[in-house]
Amino acid sequence: MTALHDLTVAALAADLRAKKVSATEVTQHFLARCQADNSGAFLSLNPEVTMAQAKQADAQLAAGTAGALAGVPMAHKDIFVTTDFPTTAGSKMLEGYRSPFDATVVCKLGVQLGGAGMVNLGKLNCDEFAMGSSNENSAYKPVTNPWNTLRVPGGSSGGSSAAVAARLIPAATGTDTGGSIRQPASFCGITGIKPTYGRASRYGMIAYASSLDQAGPMARTAEDCALMLSAMCGPDLDRDSTSLDVPAENFARDLNVSLDGLRIGIPKEFFGEGLASGVRAAVDAALKEFEKLGAKLVPISLPRTELSIPVYYIIAPAEASSNLSRFDGVKFGHRTKDYTDLVSMYKRSRAEGFGEEVKRRIMTGAYVLSHGYYDAYYLQAQKIRRMISDDFQQAFKVCDVIAGPVAPTVAWKLGEKTHDPVANYLADIFTLPASLAGLPGMSVPAGFGEEGMPVGLQLIGNYFKEAQLLNAAHRLQQATDYHLRQPGGVQ
Repeated sequence: MTALHDLTVAALAADLRAKKVSATEVTQHFLARCQADNSGAFLSLNPEVTMAQAKQADAQLAAGTAGALAGVPMAHKDIFVTTDFPTTAGSKMLEGYRSPFDATVVCKLGVQLGGAGMVNLGKLNCDEFAMGSSNENSAYKPVTNPWNTLRVPGGSSGGSSAAVAARLIPAATGTDTGGSIRQPASFCGITGIKPTYGRASRYGMIAYASSLDQAGPMARTAEDCALMLSAMCGPDLDRDSTSLDVPAENFARDLNVSLDGLRIGIPKEFFGEGLASGVRAAVDAALKEFEKLGAKLVPISLPRTELSIPVYYIIAPAEASSNLSRFDGVKFGHRTKDYTDLVSMYKRSRAEGFGEEVKRRIMTGAYVLSHGYYDAYYLQAQKIRRMISDDFQQAFKVCDVIAGPVAPTVAWKLGEKTHDPVANYLADIFTLPASLAGLPGMSVPAGFGEEGMPVGLQLIGNYFKEAQLLNAAHRLQQATDYHLRQPGGVQ
């Protein structure tokens, strides 16, 4: 009999509806695994609340009023506010903070009336205010990669990716500003998708860069991500000004559509110098599988790929400097105990509450928005951002989906890039363009590279083409078994 922690979201949901197992039994099983874990993936657990939600899911299943994923356990990245768990955004600035309301995504997935019925096991570790690519920027503890505990899990959704890969939970939420769902999914050998910007509500998601931040699911399979994304998305116009007035849809509807004739664009800029040989070999092998499935590979160009790094690291810090100004020790956040006047309170509170990377990005953002530099940096970056978006639209005239590596390398060692922030930034080169354009993108397990570490294949679609991406990923997973491999297993 398959162990509960080896079942996918889809399989667990089916067993729960068939009364083969109860939500209480499933939750107890996963909660025990989470409580025994020492990877740093979880920042908070609340067994009493979690078990109460499981009992509520069982009651809904018995009454026939349950949501599509009732009783399936999951956990939230600690960037989504929750009433029953602390919300810290991985920062000392918000240590112990309890929100008076739940984020929209939390409500849509949860056991609340109208929700999908999933049971929340706790809050997952992340880079502070989602700023980072390794999860080493968490103010509390770094997260280790279950494939090799001396390596990073990726970031900023590193706690989410590590917990799913280690079978602590079947699925989790993540957020993607410049690749923070796709890159950790790649590093930990799981599946993750960032939908079109505005598809999922940002209400109750602590802001880093408002024009880039987007929520998405992380799980082992494309099917699981499709089921969760169907529950997460939908308009939230009254509470989120960036929410799109686009109806929710069933993203699992096309999961078995043939790939015959699908045109997959291969950008030459994604396969140049700096791409590790093991990563390239895994991506090439996945592309060959697509050809076997009937897809056609089409060479394309995204000429402004390299410019995505300076553009992102101007726009995102600029928005962060504005968003994080609210954390001043008065309205929100940590307040220092040692101050003489209001100005010193501001300075000391922020100096004590924020970590080094957050301070670095706030200072960068304040600089590029300052008088005399706004036109030279921020305005120019916004113009190039539009050009990057135009590059994608030119490419989609000759292809349906774009494919390539998620990151230039596999997960690096803990501490390897701690003192070189630029090296961290450069690792985002393949994920940043889609984020700047607001396009949907995902990572799919595609094999293993250097040191036997997982490699993800990135798939990028045009606006609102999430179902097409998920079908392509699902068909690849039907033809391969990388998504079934477990940390410590034979590779």
